[in-house]
Amino acid sequence: MIIKRLYFLKILLLLLSLGALAQSQKPVNILLITADDLGYEAVGTFGRNIPELTPRLDKFAAEGVQFRQAHTNTPICMPSRSVMATGLYGVSSGMMGFVHMKRRVPTVMQTFQDSGYLTGILGKVSHSTPDMDFKWDFVHDYSELGSGRSPHKYAAYCKTFFELCKSEGKPFYLMVNSHDPHRPFHDPDKPMLKGEEHPSKIFSVDEVDVPGYLPDIPQVRYELSCYYNSVRRLDDTFGMIIKELKASGLYDNTLIVMLSDNGSPFPFAKANTYLCSTRTPFLVHWPGKMKSGLVDDKHVIAEVDLFATFLDVAGINIHQKLDGRSIVPLIKGEEQSERDYFFGEIDYKIGGKATPMRAVGDRQYRYIYNAWSNKVATYKNNNEGQIIKVIEKEGDQELLEWVKRYRFRQPEELYDIVNDPDAKINLIDNPEYRDITKRLQSVLRNWMVEKGDVALTMFDNRYNQEFVDKYLESDFPSKRSMMPEAQLREIEQKRAAKAAKKKK
Repeated sequence: MIIKRLYFLKILLLLLSLGALAQSQKPVNILLITADDLGYEAVGTFGRNIPELTPRLDKFAAEGVQFRQAHTNTPICMPSRSVMATGLYGVSSGMMGFVHMKRRVPTVMQTFQDSGYLTGILGKVSHSTPDMDFKWDFVHDYSELGSGRSPHKYAAYCKTFFELCKSEGKPFYLMVNSHDPHRPFHDPDKPMLKGEEHPSKIFSVDEVDVPGYLPDIPQVRYELSCYYNSVRRLDDTFGMIIKELKASGLYDNTLIVMLSDNGSPFPFAKANTYLCSTRTPFLVHWPGKMKSGLVDDKHVIAEVDLFATFLDVAGINIHQKLDGRSIVPLIKGEEQSERDYFFGEIDYKIGGKATPMRAVGDRQYRYIYNAWSNKVATYKNNNEGQIIKVIEKEGDQELLEWVKRYRFRQPEELYDIVNDPDAKINLIDNPEYRDITKRLQSVLRNWMVEKGDVALTMFDNRYNQEFVDKYLESDFPSKRSMMPEAQLREIEQKRAAKAAKKKK
């Protein structure tokens, strides 16, 4: 009898161990959550004095792993998301602006779909799908998500997707893209977008903490207060998504990464290469695998590392050499060498001529090369709000100088990002920083050579402005030259439809 019991116990233990082994060998789910224009300075984990702005993100960060030296490589919407999808810099993939894939390279969504994963996306679909031929298994966009601003609709679609994955017995790769806190911000005194929801907290101008790269004037405080409302709604959306994942029973076998596509939509931030442009809250959860509560302030990482990380977690191999590297060792609290430099680029904004910028930085300094800057060209983008218009109307001389510094850049810039994170003092002409400048210029040039950067010729001739201007006008790739035929046809169809509507 005793022998039988012992035998039964051994069998039971064996079955339990086999069950645990099977559980551990189940493919890991991937959940990538992105914010649209969430600046690092608007997140509580970076020490801002803004109570109750991002409580759910702050809690998530405290329980998981947060990277303080994390960046987006191309800090503007669609080009940024192309880097996330390919693990390649824009200069490597050819997607140096609001363009889709012309040269075929692997993407994270196609790779995981080919590996038996269900692929899903919510919001920002076109901007997040570089390959125009790719078909997601589960897709819902702007209008179905309350103009991308309905926490409840995001949560409902996530619930449906998780149930679909369980019913089909498949792992998933899900990219959830909130349209918050992108402009238009939530102003409680103005009409709402179709399907938009109110955030769970409304902020007043008195609760605003004005970042140093912006002037502390009433218009800035007003726009920031509305921005905070949208940030809080992003936090609401994030919390509901995580709640649905836990309710599905899939949480413990899911790697979760949360970051922004670029900095805040204000002057000197988004669509530039300053610290406020590229630095992003980068939060990771991997139950049972991560070093919980870890704050990594040492290793420099970026969005280009996402694809390699996902492949590592899932145990998938591809033939394409990626520009990024897996951060799995860092998630586990281990060390990783050659994590000292960040590289950034801007080539084309959504409209206008090329404005090539290149940036390289370590934990202390950042060097920027503005190939477009020639003392005549002005810089503009569509994320300025009404701040500059108000300043120009009121005519305050000190504020007009701030506008001038934004519109007209020096071709080269150098900043001490520890002591001057808001890029107020350009050190490029300070002889005390000459060696630092030369070191960063050398690091940047080596990177440009390695990646085959089309801006290298301009960089090597940066002190010959006439040559640079001519090259930029005649030899720098045009947007259309980088687009696939399908995108060019789509543009022509939209143009024809708009013309027909106008004629009618």
